[in-house]
Amino acid sequence: MRQTRKIQMKLIDTEAHKDEVKEALGTDSFRLLMRAFFFPKMVRSFFIRFLIVAAVAWLFFKFICLPLIVAGGSMLPTYAERGFNFCWRPAYWFSEPERGDVVVMKYGSNKVMILKRLIAKEGDTVEFRNGKLILNGREQEEPYIKGPSDWNLPPRTVEKDHYYLVGDNRSVPMQRHIFGQMHKRYLQGAPLW
Repeated sequence: MRQTRKIQMKLIDTEAHKDEVKEALGTDSFRLLMRAFFFPKMVRSFFIRFLIVAAVAWLFFKFICLPLIVAGGSMLPTYAERGFNFCWRPAYWFSEPERGDVVVMKYGSNKVMILKRLIAKEGDTVEFRNGKLILNGREQEEPYIKGPSDWNLPPRTVEKDHYYLVGDNRSVPMQRHIFGQMHKRYLQGAPLW
């Protein structure tokens, strides 16, 4: 019993809590510990911990795992319109994205990101013929495309240090899509799920 009290005392790190725990160990210690955990006394150590947790959370969600809202329907049915996701920035820190990967790219200002499928890399020739993707002269299987498409686009070669990006929802006219070549420097990461 005495060892239990000593161990519990070591778990409490501020003087204010030590006195409360001493009083409560003979009565209802669980209730007191819960109150101390959920409603801590406003002491300096609490504010320091709070600031550290807030700073770590801000850094994590700013530089590692950026929250995203899918605003349009260009990636239907893979990603729902007005869906929520995260941009996992470390996804391509040590590797290049592959053809077929869904990537997050910066578009215009820092606040606008686009979610698209990477279909070609530098040096590849891209063409759409009657809704079919032709990559380097070969028709590609795209199991993620669900609706009919009538896209037609003459062949074009992807420039150096660029990716060619297209949305999955190709049943709407080409004019309503943001697609084409984007420089590698705008790559932000990959969707978390």
